Amino acid sequence: MDVKFSDKYEPLFDLLEAKDIIQSNEFKELSQTDQDYYNKLSEVDTVLMSGGRDSGKTFGLGCFTGIAAAQYNHRALYTRQTMASTANSIVKALENRLELLKIDDFFSFANSEYKSNVGPGLITITGQKTSTGTQTAKLKSLEDYSLFITDEGEELTDYDDWVKIKRSIRAKDVQAVSLISFNPPTKSHWLYKKFYYNVPAGFNGVIDNVLYIHTTYLDNGKENMAPHNWNEYERLREVYEYYLSIEPDKRNLLPKQIAREFREYNSVILGSFRDIAEGVIFEYTIGDFVEPEYGVVFGMDQGFTHPTALIKVNVNQDLKRIYLKEYYYQSRKSTEQIYEAIVNPAAYTRIWCDSAVPMFIKDLYTKGLNIKACKKPKIYDSINAMLNFELIVDKDSLNLQNELNLYRWSNKKEDEPIDDNNHGIDAARYAITHKLQENIAQIL
Repeated sequence: MDVKFSDKYEPLFDLLEAKDIIQSNEFKELSQTDQDYYNKLSEVDTVLMSGGRDSGKTFGLGCFTGIAAAQYNHRALYTRQTMASTANSIVKALENRLELLKIDDFFSFANSEYKSNVGPGLITITGQKTSTGTQTAKLKSLEDYSLFITDEGEELTDYDDWVKIKRSIRAKDVQAVSLISFNPPTKSHWLYKKFYYNVPAGFNGVIDNVLYIHTTYLDNGKENMAPHNWNEYERLREVYEYYLSIEPDKRNLLPKQIAREFREYNSVILGSFRDIAEGVIFEYTIGDFVEPEYGVVFGMDQGFTHPTALIKVNVNQDLKRIYLKEYYYQSRKSTEQIYEAIVNPAAYTRIWCDSAVPMFIKDLYTKGLNIKACKKPKIYDSINAMLNFELIVDKDSLNLQNELNLYRWSNKKEDEPIDDNNHGIDAARYAITHKLQENIAQIL
């Protein structure tokens, strides 16, 4: 049977021949556009394949790997984060792709390796971490490998671990490429920070030495999907388009179910990077901090081994929005060092600080800061009050974003969140509690 792919995968397969085409006699006869196209592909050393649910990227990746090894002499290191996940998915999926392409007879399989029977082609299946995920796996010499492939790349937690393997792939007879296929995680993930920060959503093409491929279920096609999935995605698409048709300042009036389904379609189905992680307490949007005419305040949580955090807060009661901007987030700093760092941004603006550190507050007040103690509000009540607002977090407030991405309810204490990675959140709560003027805290 013929195997068809979305046109968006064409550059991936053209990459296998790019260097040969450039060196061929026919290259000069190509149009300038085609010459530029192959020249760009010949410089690619990283491929990023992103997409939402049913986008077909895993299918395309398996087929690409089989063809590269069988027909182009590539040696592929095909991985996931751990061995356990590898054994349950990659082997079975890859075997299916090779059979579908009718190239399974080209290989002999043993000890998690597909070895070509007619050339140097090789596919080695392994994990980048041990089965526990706590230690880097001891990989054998990688110099002869030409493809370093990572499936489910959102599982990768550390850029340094990945790039260490990437730099060990040094084949010279064919183009050495590292490829990551992934469902986009949150914007706090290193994939976004390293590769997507200034890249348009859903971009397909080459930027510098990186080939970007992004697909959705619409690229995969109705004929390649279960009918019930296609129908559900199309229903969510209608909700998504309706949400976008509403003026931004009126979207907060929509039923929460519409907002949830909008986010689900955008992140899960379309495969957009998420501002928040699933299951967290607060949903938020990354955007610009809006300065009010008056009424802005700071919240502060003091620590030493844990960070001291200073968060600027604007509570817009009319629009039901809270704007947050991180100004300071440092640990193991003296009171004098903290003062020098925050005196300019804070100036004479009121700072509401945890009342549990009276000497710290007194020292900063003596130095001229407009700082005052705020008795810790009841956590559950203050969280519930904040949940009535849309949170907008400044794009550069990375520590606060990371906290919000991890902030979940505790399984051990009812009505309490996990007491960790919450210093910026606590600082914000102190300021927000005051601005809302509710009876959930006693202001001292």
